[in-house]
Amino acid sequence: MGRPRLLVVSMSLPVTAKRVGEESWSFTMSAGGLVSALLGLKEFETKWIGWPGVDVHDAVGTKTLSVALAKKCWFGLHGCIPVFLEEVCDQYYNGYCNNILWPIFHYMGTPPEYRNDATITYQSQYDAYKKANQIFFDVVKEHYEDGDVVWCHDYHVMLLPQYLKEYNSKMKVGWFLHTPFPSSEMYKTLPSRSDLLCSVLAADLVGFHTYDFARHFVHACMCILGIEATSEGVVDQGKVTRVAVFPIVIEPERFINTSALSKVIQYMKKFKSDFGRRKLILGVDCLDMIRGIPQKYQAFEKFLEENEDWRGKVMLFQIAVPPRNGIGEYQKIKEEYHGLVGRINGRFGSISAVPIIHLACYLFSFIYVVVTSYTFLLTKTF
Repeated sequence: MGRPRLLVVSMSLPVTAKRVGEESWSFTMSAGGLVSALLGLKEFETKWIGWPGVDVHDAVGTKTLSVALAKKCWFGLHGCIPVFLEEVCDQYYNGYCNNILWPIFHYMGTPPEYRNDATITYQSQYDAYKKANQIFFDVVKEHYEDGDVVWCHDYHVMLLPQYLKEYNSKMKVGWFLHTPFPSSEMYKTLPSRSDLLCSVLAADLVGFHTYDFARHFVHACMCILGIEATSEGVVDQGKVTRVAVFPIVIEPERFINTSALSKVIQYMKKFKSDFGRRKLILGVDCLDMIRGIPQKYQAFEKFLEENEDWRGKVMLFQIAVPPRNGIGEYQKIKEEYHGLVGRINGRFGSISAVPIIHLACYLFSFIYVVVTSYTFLLTKTF
């Protein structure tokens, strides 16, 4: 008997496609930690469903890209399955996901509606969100086989669990959130809040990174939907949805094995040669509004102000991973960061050394989520 199949569904595939000919494609690794989080999952035959990172408007392109993705095997995955979102991508992703859900989930509040375009409203963005989730559902339905476990990821597909369960009530469905879940007071400001909660509760298992996020979710279900909470999760009209915590941690073996590679050893020798007499502080963060990079720079500046002896002896090496899709707000953030770095380096740097190196680049994040326990629980939850 072969391994059970796991269908991972997320906004983006672990690889980004680029068209290099009418019928040919090249692929690069996508930014983000979800890929590396799933590397430790060995018990399942895993297929990944998501957007390929490029708009494809012709039949030849969609066919050849689908074939190319299905044939290749990345990181132990048994092929990737593209979801084409051309008609709704902007109002779905840049709109409802990043303009409404993301700010509320990160306690930034609901932004005002677009003032320069009357066609872009809360309702139009939510309609695009529903349409996109329907497209994801259509792709899952096409590739689903009896016994598969479907694992939905993040706020981009909050409606998907309900669509799947309405199609097949026996389907094993999980949903995992990779951001904070806000307090019920903040979540109440979200348009269509009840619909999203009801849909997520259609899943058999709902997972969060921390206990606080899980507690906020359960409390929101109680306050907004008026349903009962138990020690295992929530109960809605006799249907039990398990709510649990699955923290992300590092995978030590991968760090240890990587440190023994000859290429890494060469880099370490160069680092010791270039910075051997300086204390090196490494930071790796996504380039967005809530990671605290400006505050880190300001704190480092204050440290140098108050500790003159450390000037020239310590350096902050910051890797800032840019967003996969171009969003205007991130350009403003990037300019702000560069301004801070320039000011601090101008104050405390010299011709031979600067206190901060800011590097904006994609990085394969070395994290490992406890996916084995999550998927084990999912297969045992009915």
